[in-house]
Amino acid sequence: MLLAKKLKANSTKRMLKIENLQASIDDKSILKGLGLEVKSGEVHAIMGPNGAGKSTLANVIAGKDDYEVTAGSIELNGQDISELSPEERAHEGIFLSFQYPVEIPGVSVTNFIKTAINQTRKAKGLEDMPAKDMLKMIREKSELLEIDRKFLSRSLNEGFSGGEKKRNEIFQMAMLEPKLAILDETDSGLDIDALRIVANGVNKLKSKENAVIVITHYQRLLDYIVPDFVHVLHDGKIVKSGDASLALELEAKGYDWIKQELV
Repeated sequence: MLLAKKLKANSTKRMLKIENLQASIDDKSILKGLGLEVKSGEVHAIMGPNGAGKSTLANVIAGKDDYEVTAGSIELNGQDISELSPEERAHEGIFLSFQYPVEIPGVSVTNFIKTAINQTRKAKGLEDMPAKDMLKMIREKSELLEIDRKFLSRSLNEGFSGGEKKRNEIFQMAMLEPKLAILDETDSGLDIDALRIVANGVNKLKSKENAVIVITHYQRLLDYIVPDFVHVLHDGKIVKSGDASLALELEAKGYDWIKQELV
């Protein structure tokens, strides 16, 4: 019995811990004492009105240089990552899916992901992944996500539709196998079919060993990626948390009732 309890505790270890996080950009304070804990195996949704700080939170966790962290701490698996560069954080297992992925002409999807994987291996003191193993992994992950092999030879995001760009990012997530995946408005600009494909990919990649943070304006994405917890971000702080039903309540009532609760 004790062993079972211990195993259960170990299987849901704390992945991310944020305490009193304060951050600004161009001297404008955006995050104002934010706290959040995410355990392995969990899916957390961050919702909130425009300007609440949702994308700022994603970018600060990923270590983007544009933002100045003025107070607080960010821990990944018990390690303070506040001083790590974006590349070092990626090597530690943080993956950020961008709202507007950039195009890189002349670099194929396959070559980009090969480089990313081998850079992470190099940072861990490992040799490049053998070509045979890389090809096998690419084949397995592309089949899992129902991605056409021709897609992988195209230049990264060049001429991609919104759905193709997002599907490509989920493919990158599958290949890199991050500990913590942050999806920043992955549903932006997607029709229902593309949304379903992307969400199915995320669901297939979820495990007890990783965690996902979904940042979204709309509840519709959460019909497909069902969160364990929903948090409302307002004026740089998480002001309300609940289960998946909170997202439905926000969809029906908007955010004004939460703002009124804070008065």
